[in-house]
Amino acid sequence: MRVEVVPAAERDRNVLGNLLQLYLYDFSELRDLDVTPQGRFAYRFLDHYFREDDREACLFKVSEALAGFSMTRQLEDGSREMSEFFVLRRHRRHGLGKAAAQQVLRRHPGHWTLSFDRANQAAAHFWPPLVSHLASGPVHSRETTPPDAAYATSCLRFQVAEAP
Repeated sequence: MRVEVVPAAERDRNVLGNLLQLYLYDFSELRDLDVTPQGRFAYRFLDHYFREDDREACLFKVSEALAGFSMTRQLEDGSREMSEFFVLRRHRRHGLGKAAAQQVLRRHPGHWTLSFDRANQAAAHFWPPLVSHLASGPVHSRETTPPDAAYATSCLRFQVAEAP
């Protein structure tokens, strides 16, 4: 399976918005997310990914078919954050997520910050081993819980080296 990670362009705004609906639907059972009166989940940062240079959205494709997306942004401390990461259910557990995540992380060598909701068991099993394998150097882990955070999270800080 060949996974292609393609930066989202302005023409992909609606596609990314549609995929975000599926992503937020999946998250609605972990966090108390409700739909708007129009029957859609709200995601207030979508436009920022098409207006701000420090943000990047990518679409994942397998044989030209859409398979997911990532959204990353530069933080004030200079690290890059994996803001959102999503693989369509049809493509999960086949290695697509791992291949896409590695490509996304390698697109921006340097310091990374990656947080995930500990109630999301799939993320808790997916991210730590992948980051440990890809990181060039130690992985620093920090756990936060309410009231210091809205929900229990694991935060991984690490560095990704430039490709040789």
